[in-house]
Amino acid sequence: MTMLSTLIVALLAVLLASAVRRVPEGLVYSVYRHGKPRRLLSAGTHLVLPLLDRVAHKINLSGQTLQLQAPLGPGDVRGTVYWQVLEPERADAVFEQVDQLIRHGAQAALRDEPATEAIDRRDLGVRVKQSLNHVLRERGMMVTRVDLDAA
Repeated sequence: MTMLSTLIVALLAVLLASAVRRVPEGLVYSVYRHGKPRRLLSAGTHLVLPLLDRVAHKINLSGQTLQLQAPLGPGDVRGTVYWQVLEPERADAVFEQVDQLIRHGAQAALRDEPATEAIDRRDLGVRVKQSLNHVLRERGMMVTRVDLDAA
């Protein structure tokens, strides 16, 4: 009987420990239940339902970078995109596809640029940034800087 009660107490302790989520400063956790978004957890300590709720995304609110290694367009342009999440509730739905959105958006923006040899990389980066922000703003994200290099 003591073995059974010890087992039950241990099981309850494990369930209670798994119900407490500590979210660090600068992050937002998105909680899903049965594959559907349930709520967002901001910085602090929160209770979730163990076995039902799961943390699907850990969204970093500080700046993030994405290296664009593959050639983006004419002239073999490569670069780095600096971006951040402004509205996690909107960004959660597409958070797993952000890299693809940025890569495709940068390629489309560079395709629309005229092919000249004397392109100012800074001006081109600003135009790519504006084009990317047009796509990402409606999804709760923003590109803060684009650094382009000729490979």
